[in-house]
Amino acid sequence: MVLTLLVAAVAASLLIGAAWGYALPLPERVEGNLLAFGGGALLSSLVLELFLPAMETAGAGPASLALLAGAAGFAIVDHWVDEVWGGRSGLSLLAAISLDGVPENLALGVDLIGAGAREVSAFAVAIMLSNLPEAAAGARNMRNNGWSARRVAALWGIAALVLSGVTIGGNLLLQDAGDSPLGLIRAVAAGAVVASLVTELFPQAHRDGDDLTGIASACGLVCAAVLSRSAG
Repeated sequence: MVLTLLVAAVAASLLIGAAWGYALPLPERVEGNLLAFGGGALLSSLVLELFLPAMETAGAGPASLALLAGAAGFAIVDHWVDEVWGGRSGLSLLAAISLDGVPENLALGVDLIGAGAREVSAFAVAIMLSNLPEAAAGARNMRNNGWSARRVAALWGIAALVLSGVTIGGNLLLQDAGDSPLGLIRAVAAGAVVASLVTELFPQAHRDGDDLTGIASACGLVCAAVLSRSAG
């Protein structure tokens, strides 16, 4: 039940964000600051919910190497995506969300193993907060490039289904994995997410936003940290 609700909530954030960006786009300044807020929340959660637990279960050295591997993997694939689709197209934003969404949602599924809703709520909320403005920006760019509403809805629907499947698969297939392998998976996910924040989310937030994006990121970080502490 907990798994179903969290998967539905995270997937819905993509679809709602895409619908919002296509039909009711906000001013770029507002969208940029919302994106920065979500990035700050995700940054806090990847440290508190992914990397620190990974260091405790897998060890500082292996967890650090796994994080670097995750970051390198994302950087390689992200470079290929930019070469194929270009950094500002709606399709490239969809690909970027999918790239960082796979490790995010895999880690979410792993975190649900032996845990209750309160223990993973901070990470799930952080994913939702970053999904909403990212999907909105991607759908807005698709609309500006002449994409139909049906085509945009189909693509974001597929992305939501894929990421939901990753979450469910991570939870069901890794039930019998030990603490150390699960910790390494969390560390790889953390590396991929932090690379995506630095190369995709924060630059776009600053480009679309204003001088308040740094403050918005800090607010998101504080909110996620407080939520994580209250959930623990």
